[in-house]
Amino acid sequence: MRDVVILGSTGSIGTQALEVISENPESFRVVGLSSGANNVERLIEQAKKFKVQVIGTTGDGALIRAALPHVTVIDGPNSAREIAALQADIVLNGITGSIGLGPTLSALEAGNKVALANKESLVAGGELVMKFGRERIIPVDSEHSALFQAMQAGRAQDVSKVILTASGGPFRERKDLSGVTPTDALAHPTWNMGKVVTINSATLVNKGLEIIEAHYLFDIPYSKIDAVIHPQSVVHSMVEFVDGSTIAQASPPNMRGPIAYSLAFPNRVKSAMPAIDWSLSHKWEFQPIDEGRFPSIALARRCGALGGSFTAMYNAANEVAVDAFLRELIPFTAIVDTIDNTVAKLNSGAPESLRDLSDVTAIENDARRVASEVMARK
Repeated sequence: MRDVVILGSTGSIGTQALEVISENPESFRVVGLSSGANNVERLIEQAKKFKVQVIGTTGDGALIRAALPHVTVIDGPNSAREIAALQADIVLNGITGSIGLGPTLSALEAGNKVALANKESLVAGGELVMKFGRERIIPVDSEHSALFQAMQAGRAQDVSKVILTASGGPFRERKDLSGVTPTDALAHPTWNMGKVVTINSATLVNKGLEIIEAHYLFDIPYSKIDAVIHPQSVVHSMVEFVDGSTIAQASPPNMRGPIAYSLAFPNRVKSAMPAIDWSLSHKWEFQPIDEGRFPSIALARRCGALGGSFTAMYNAANEVAVDAFLRELIPFTAIVDTIDNTVAKLNSGAPESLRDLSDVTAIENDARRVASEVMARK
């Protein structure tokens, strides 16, 4: 029996994790939940169903206390950090955005292992997270879970490169991106995700973020991290070894598999997701990424090579630009331009390394301010 804490329990990752746990009550017990201020009623339902004794919300906990008088409720902006520090076998961080970094560090400082679905923890604070050791992190993103699983087939020193796959989003065959609307960009052909993640998939910023993540998770230089378009989203990533062998992890596009693997590792959860139906004919395509149309990939590599301060800028500027695009204040093509210009303007004053969470916060605040100024001028 594993004790599990779930951060972001009312979001997509959190609710799917609870589905897996509900179907395997002999293997997992939920000891803590946290969510944002907008999903209090769902959080209460989850706490009742799983008999959770400690829950957190970033909002006012009065409603929860009234509904659950015998449950410990932690509220306020730091609630997720406190919930993350509860004693547990694994803390699943399904929070979206850079606000997830603090809870990740809190969980690690408390001695917990972290099933990490919050990519910003590594993009914005990878240097800080990795001080606790890679063995304490189990990736949840489908691509990094695939790499993690494939690497079990060999030794780290025998890896020659890793290859992340990308669906290509809705615009992999569209040449002119100047007139793209938010509705266009949110029409993902394969995955059902939140708005920010879906826009990141359309710009391929998500693949840039994942390249940075892979660098930190697996201690692999950026020169050995590739990405290819795979429209079917069945092969989630691949590892190439020095002997020329390539090991791929394949499954239908379904996040329950990587979530279950992260919670149970090194074990596997029976029937966590449907398997590939081999009685049917399949066609799997792989295409190189056109980095001219999608400059986010090269920009992510450049930021990664410059260091953690620049990857934090990349992420923060993107968050501001995506929000502006969704509100139809800037065109689609201005998203990556905004990131690029923000990094360029902050280049000279950026610290070489990150000392603590306050450094990350300061860098992100500067990047958000500059990104807003860049967009205002244009």
